[in-house]
Amino acid sequence: MNRLLSLLAPPALALALAGCNEAPPPAAPQAPAPIMQGNQLRFPAGHPQLALLGLSTAAPGRSVAVELPARLVWNEERTQRIYPAFAGRVTAIKADVGQPVKPGTLLAQLASPDFGVAQADTAKAQADMHLTQKALQRQRELFEAGIVARKDLEQSEADAARAQAEGQRADARTRLYGGGAGVNQQLGLLSTISGTVVERNLNPGQEVRPDQSGPGVPALFVISDPTSLWVQIDARDSEAGTLQAGTTFELTLAALPGQTFQGRVTAVSDFIDPSTRTIKVRGVVANPDRRLKAEMLATARVERQLGSGVLVPASAVVLRGVKQWVFVQVQPGVFEPREVQLSYEGPREIVVSRGLEAGEQVVSNNVLLLARMFKVANDEAGPAADAQPAQGPSQGAAKAPAAKASQP
Repeated sequence: MNRLLSLLAPPALALALAGCNEAPPPAAPQAPAPIMQGNQLRFPAGHPQLALLGLSTAAPGRSVAVELPARLVWNEERTQRIYPAFAGRVTAIKADVGQPVKPGTLLAQLASPDFGVAQADTAKAQADMHLTQKALQRQRELFEAGIVARKDLEQSEADAARAQAEGQRADARTRLYGGGAGVNQQLGLLSTISGTVVERNLNPGQEVRPDQSGPGVPALFVISDPTSLWVQIDARDSEAGTLQAGTTFELTLAALPGQTFQGRVTAVSDFIDPSTRTIKVRGVVANPDRRLKAEMLATARVERQLGSGVLVPASAVVLRGVKQWVFVQVQPGVFEPREVQLSYEGPREIVVSRGLEAGEQVVSNNVLLLARMFKVANDEAGPAADAQPAQGPSQGAAKAPAAKASQP
């Protein structure tokens, strides 16, 4: 074995040394760098960097789709939240989530001593009313016989009227909460609208009190019509003139990709929310098949009509100090920076009111790369370039300008 290894070692060593002595492959020829001529950066024909610079054509001003954050909530015009009117204990639950109900449907039964007091007051008021009616009848008979004076009759009439009013008040109170004749201390929670039970927040044996109500406290039952939902839209102050009552919008949701829903603005707030600095806009959207759910997050898209100007992608505009710039391709492979003024800034599209004409091509992809190349070419140009006045975002600072919007 050792002899075999000694025979194989010299050839293997020779091959290894031959590999170390091989010459490296010739390097690919490097493309010439772009050059600065005046205020323009010129690329040689076929330069590989040109493939990275996406171009967009400035289009005449038209309507743009404005996208605003939105949230779906219950339609409060078709919603009832039920809180306890009297303290008590839950003895029976008659309805659950998803159950359709009508006006008068019993949702839950409570044993309520406080409601029993109201029932007793009603019974006493009814007894007083009957008693005063009988006393009034006797006074009328005595007055007709000339036994009592008119003032006694009038006093009995006043007593009967007060007792009747009190009896009607007490009876209306108990009937409002589902109480019938007698004192049974059974308080029923009733629905007063047609809809569906969309929320239930009580359990058998639970103690409830009337002070357990108000903002931040969940209702015992929430009844709503899920076939119609409200849309709460947070609009920028610049969109105040676009969103008016009656304006239609298109609703999209990440949870339902590829589906759109049509809505209509019903009300617009007259003030700006100090915490979010947005205007609250309320809309309504039909939901006949109940695919939409309350508390879903959505995007409301509304068409905004633009005035004069040209439309470019938001990624084509860069910010330099307080000025906006774009890079325009004046000839194939020749670019120049140009200061522009904006009349509308959206998340995807921007309207340029001055500095750009319809039909001109601007760089919309890898704008920062081109700005950096302007800086490098300008530095390499040396004193000749320094003698010229600063032009565009490629002059002056060593840091590349920040993009107005994220690059696609």
